Amino acid sequence: MDRPEFCLARSPFFSSLSSELRVETSEKGHSTESLSVSARLPVDCEGAPPPQIQPPPMRAPAMLRWAAAALALALAALLAASPAAAFYLPGVAPNDFHKVQFPSLIPTFLVTCFLTFERDAYGILDCWHSLLARSENNCAKDPLLVKVNKLTSTKTQLPYSYYSLPFCKPNTIVDSAENLGEVLRGDRIENSPYVFEMGEPKMCQIICKAKIDDKQAKELKEKIEDEYRVNMILDNLPLVVAIARQDRDATVYQAGYHVGVKGQYAGNKDEKSFIHNHLTFLVKYHKDETTDLSRIVGFEVKPFSINHQFEGPWNDKNTRLITCDPHASKLVVNSDTPQEVEAGKEIIFTYDVGFEESDVKWASRWDTYLLMTDDQIHWFSIVNSLMIVLFLSGMVAMIMLRTLYRDISRYNQLETEEQAQEETGWKLVHGDVFRPPANSDLLCVCVGTGVQFFGMLLVTMIFAVLGFLSPSNRGGLMTAMLFTWVLMGLFAGYSSSRLYKMFKGSEWKSITLRTAFLFPGIAFGIFFILNALIWGEKSSGAVPFSTMFALVLLWFGISVPLVFVGSYLGFKQPAIEAPVKTNKIPRQVPEQAWYMNPAFTILIGGILPFGAVFIELFFILTSIWLHQFYYIFGFLFLVFIILIITCVEITIVLCYFQLCSEDYMWWWRSYLTSGSSAIYLFLYAGFYFFTKLQITKVVSGILYFGYMLLASCAFCVLTGTIGFSACFWFTRLIYSSVKID
Repeated sequence: MDRPEFCLARSPFFSSLSSELRVETSEKGHSTESLSVSARLPVDCEGAPPPQIQPPPMRAPAMLRWAAAALALALAALLAASPAAAFYLPGVAPNDFHKVQFPSLIPTFLVTCFLTFERDAYGILDCWHSLLARSENNCAKDPLLVKVNKLTSTKTQLPYSYYSLPFCKPNTIVDSAENLGEVLRGDRIENSPYVFEMGEPKMCQIICKAKIDDKQAKELKEKIEDEYRVNMILDNLPLVVAIARQDRDATVYQAGYHVGVKGQYAGNKDEKSFIHNHLTFLVKYHKDETTDLSRIVGFEVKPFSINHQFEGPWNDKNTRLITCDPHASKLVVNSDTPQEVEAGKEIIFTYDVGFEESDVKWASRWDTYLLMTDDQIHWFSIVNSLMIVLFLSGMVAMIMLRTLYRDISRYNQLETEEQAQEETGWKLVHGDVFRPPANSDLLCVCVGTGVQFFGMLLVTMIFAVLGFLSPSNRGGLMTAMLFTWVLMGLFAGYSSSRLYKMFKGSEWKSITLRTAFLFPGIAFGIFFILNALIWGEKSSGAVPFSTMFALVLLWFGISVPLVFVGSYLGFKQPAIEAPVKTNKIPRQVPEQAWYMNPAFTILIGGILPFGAVFIELFFILTSIWLHQFYYIFGFLFLVFIILIITCVEITIVLCYFQLCSEDYMWWWRSYLTSGSSAIYLFLYAGFYFFTKLQITKVVSGILYFGYMLLASCAFCVLTGTIGFSACFWFTRLIYSSVKID
């Protein structure tokens, strides 16, 4: 008896299945019968004839029935499992969209077909035929759920929740799961009334009709005045507006669309506010020809403002609009009759959605958002920084290979004490060069904090270069930096206690507490004050108290104990021995030339490290304050390496000149020489504020300079520690190379 073919659901499991299961039975007086189950893909659900199921005339042996049942159970387990075809570096697996929602059949199959014990192998497979037939007759498109995110503005830097404005709301607002980084960024991702069906274009779909009062009208006008943008997400892809660049013959994309625009009616000079109440969405997808599955690769929108009119009584979503009627071939293509924002007026929100097949594959769908049209500037930055490094490397090579080698050879060849006393230079301060500096405890704390910053940036940047912190994982970068900072407390405590023990310190618990609380305490204090200002503006960027409690828990519960563990381990180690002995009486420092003045050399020393990074700093500030994507971590990693080399070399050069002038107070100066680059970073932040940003609110300005002050302090600690470590290694190297009586 021939059994009909059936339309298998288009799932990743069946895309590779092309096998035939044949069960044959033969008994006396009956002919042999074949049961064939074929998987042929793709098969359109609409084109599959409904199967006609007839019961088999015989029962198979019991052993065969149990084997078939076991096979069916294994098949069900495989189908119920989430298939994974490959490992994607960002950690975000693709979503496949198709017509039949196949996984929903699995529970029904297990309960109805397999768990009915009186059924044999034929009965189980016949039951499966029946379920597929019913699903094919009711083929449904996969739903595409659009989520809404925060409202953002480059003028105010204060994000707000999407539903803080009188937009249409779903029956129940559900917050999406957020990580710690998303909360700190002010992201508020929620569901929306926009629900599409895969491959199903829609025109003039009514969402709701809203009547706005005086307060809502005022809020809408303020948001339009401040140029707020609405952000949405589909399949983890942000909504963008395509803008054609005539000068470059290319298309650029801006995240989100404006809430509305300001304009004037013809013949009227009064400026009015108009809301974008009609959205024309375009969903781009890439279709796999072998499996007939589709993946979202683009999500674009064109916003319009239209004063909708309708005929007859209002019937919610079934109302027929006069201004937008696909049956009358009347679609919204412009904003010639805009919807004005005015108290007491009703606003009808509508949308269109279209689908366009794209050649862009899922793995490359973010390339459009991250396309850098100014990569030549980045290469110029790299070349500029490399020239600085080459110049400094030449100076260091000259000092190390010529001057130092000559000095060490001459010092080691001196025969008499009189000849040694006649010599001048860095050897004469050997008895004081390793004398502990003033405020040595604070120096230990700063060095430990700098080691913590260095470890955090290095680990985070390596993962970012490898692609694990892609923009598709919103908040992933900030979350990774925060947790890495906490874990690096172990190295902060270890390095600070090791240096503290070298300075003959004994109260290691005191230095540990200061390392664990000084910089984090200052940062948390600034952050708390700025968060209070944001909370006063009723912005969604205000961190909730629950999140603040989580931050404090990370600080006291993980970071502080790790600092104590590292400090304990470091203090247990033998003290670092200086290569030369320190005199009991300090040597008097001779009068220095004007160009060796500490303030002058410190300020000069910070110019070159800042010059190595300031071009890349422009793009980082743009991504933070102008809400653009930053994903060129390859360039950033090269600049970071160049920054390290620059800090090392400029500190060694100036430290050598200082020691040659018989000034042995190099500890703090070596730290501040490269650390002073933070001064130029903060000054550049001020220049960027007045030339590139359009911030007008006082609170927004305080937020900008508060966060940039915090970033400058962190940069000072980082670069200062790099310079100090290099100078510490340099002094130990040169003084261990000479013979001291």
